[in-house]
Amino acid sequence: MASFILKEVANDPVLVAGFLHFPVRLYRNKPMWVRPLDTDIEEVFDPKKNKMFRSGTAIRWVLLNEKQEVVGRVAAFYDKRLWKGDQPKVGGMGFFECIDNQEAANHLFEACEKWLTAEGLEGMDGSINFGDRDKNWGILVEGFDKSPNYGMPYTHEYYPQLFENYSFKPYFYQLTYHRFVATPLTQKMQEKYDRVMKDPTIRFGYYNPKEMPKYVKAFHQIYNEAWGKHAGVAPMSEAHVQALFTKLKPVMDKRLLWFGFQGERPIAFFLMLPELNQYFKHVNGKLDLWGKVKFAFYRYVVGVKKMFGVAFGVVPDFQGKGVEGAMVVECSKVVQKKKLYDEIEMNWIGDFNPKMLHLLESLNATVVKRHATYRLYFDRNYPFERMKSI
Repeated sequence: MASFILKEVANDPVLVAGFLHFPVRLYRNKPMWVRPLDTDIEEVFDPKKNKMFRSGTAIRWVLLNEKQEVVGRVAAFYDKRLWKGDQPKVGGMGFFECIDNQEAANHLFEACEKWLTAEGLEGMDGSINFGDRDKNWGILVEGFDKSPNYGMPYTHEYYPQLFENYSFKPYFYQLTYHRFVATPLTQKMQEKYDRVMKDPTIRFGYYNPKEMPKYVKAFHQIYNEAWGKHAGVAPMSEAHVQALFTKLKPVMDKRLLWFGFQGERPIAFFLMLPELNQYFKHVNGKLDLWGKVKFAFYRYVVGVKKMFGVAFGVVPDFQGKGVEGAMVVECSKVVQKKKLYDEIEMNWIGDFNPKMLHLLESLNATVVKRHATYRLYFDRNYPFERMKSI
């Protein structure tokens, strides 16, 4: 029986380094793995930079073997804003990385369960993010031969078994769809577009950086109407959206952020970006001076021909009316005509969202990756149900 020691990371620089560097060793024989930026990981655990600390808290650990080598890591956290109605109070565990050893994994899972139980919680989802869903969310279960998109985890094939052996169950799956940009849109998609555009008050257009406050307000309004009341999703403040747009400015292509309006009312958005891992895979997790030089070279000289979908939102009273498809048609007129990109992958399409699944299938997009979000109730006899469809 192996001997393991669990240590809280806190602000210990040696343990922080161990938390960040362990995956480099763990994935050294996985050519598709792309090292996340150290700054992206550390900002999650910085109360000055992560708004989740206003209504929640987090802790993280590394697991050492008898040689004092890191063999696992994990974090546990919760955000009170996500507790809705009379449902069990569920927290999160994330940033899970571990050697192929069930005993080691159990040490990490138990640490999260005990800490969350002491905090008054009744369950946990994992492996997820202490922050927005667009990053660090899910365990890869399909698509190990594909390079991960920015923010999407690439994890080992044995992880699902480690989770399920501890009694975690799949709560929902996140699908990544792929499509070549040059593939013609279907006649059905064009018919949806024609039907929507019969309303002369509806218009679509891409982002204008010179009018950022207008689009920040639009994004904020649409997101909260479309997603803010959804289980497990916290509403976004306008300040948060402003910070998001500011952070994305160096990598954003304005022609990939689309909005729909009815008159002056914002009703839909579609946020895409150049696939950032095509840049970041060259910087080895560090955006120091040399990393920034490399990033600039690949961003402005080499470029990329792949884009990825980050977020899609339609206000409830326009859902299912073809607005999603119409916006895609408008976007394709620009992207296809100018031959800006060759392919697109749409991340984080929940299998609980049949409308989005139908839209992507109507675009002749195909599933190339699948991630699982697991849930565990601490009372193992509590009735388990998959995420309800929306």
